[in-house]
Amino acid sequence: MTRKTIHTDLAPKAIGTYSQAVRTGNTVYCSGQIGLDPQTMQMVEGIDAQIRRVLDNLQAVAEAAGGTLNDVVRFTVYLTDLKHFAKVNEIMAAYLKEPYPARAAVGVASLPRDALVEIDAILHLE
Repeated sequence: MTRKTIHTDLAPKAIGTYSQAVRTGNTVYCSGQIGLDPQTMQMVEGIDAQIRRVLDNLQAVAEAAGGTLNDVVRFTVYLTDLKHFAKVNEIMAAYLKEPYPARAAVGVASLPRDALVEIDAILHLE
């Protein structure tokens, strides 16, 4: 099985030893995205803006791989404060259509660049 690295300038460039995503066969593994604006590489302000930016970043990576967020089969959401879980649900509903993917939400002590939320994804493409 071949392995292909996915990159788009419409999402923040990787700041470390990882790729934005890797595709093997019909599966795409997207690295975690935080609320960085890909143009400025600066964190957007506030939980609502960060959730939207994270999902916009993931959408850009999914599109670079040949899919959309509706091809996601699994999300993992990392929150520095689980009180934002309902907000994640509310905003995700605007980005996804049913049937929804599997998902886990994890409370964490901190995230890179003092982000409030990080989300990674696994896509299945036909």
